[in-house]
Amino acid sequence: MTDKILISLTVNGTAYDDVLVEARHTLVDVLRHGLGLTGTHVGCEHGVCGACTVLVDGAPARACLMFAVQAEGADIRTVESLSDGDAELSDLQRAFSEHHGLQCGFCTPGFLMLAEGFLAERPQATKEEIREVVSANLCRCTGYQTIVEAIDGCARQRRGEGRQ
Repeated sequence: MTDKILISLTVNGTAYDDVLVEARHTLVDVLRHGLGLTGTHVGCEHGVCGACTVLVDGAPARACLMFAVQAEGADIRTVESLSDGDAELSDLQRAFSEHHGLQCGFCTPGFLMLAEGFLAERPQATKEEIREVVSANLCRCTGYQTIVEAIDGCARQRRGEGRQ
């Protein structure tokens, strides 16, 4: 018999009460399979690649390493929260596009959420700090420089420094 537990959490501003999860299910399982939010990718399932990065109460977290029951009462943001469906891209998503900060796109949702959480905490971040933060996630296509440029460009724009 599998243990099932009821949890409540808020995902992208929507409250989900009484979500039935198995004790062994990870947060990424619930997001992708339970709630149908497939923007959060599953790469390594060991917390190494960062493709599954989401914001948990504002802080970047690996959804493949977190059991769903650990998210009880938490405010979760996934990549789907950055824009409103078919609406205009967020400033960070636009920056990734403009700076060619993506190629195959598999790692992009994790980088976007990592950057969103980081910039909320460190709006004055330098390129060196951004480079250090993005080293936590893996990308096999871009070489990271364009990702750093995208995040730096978005940070500068948010600070009112215009495009640089």
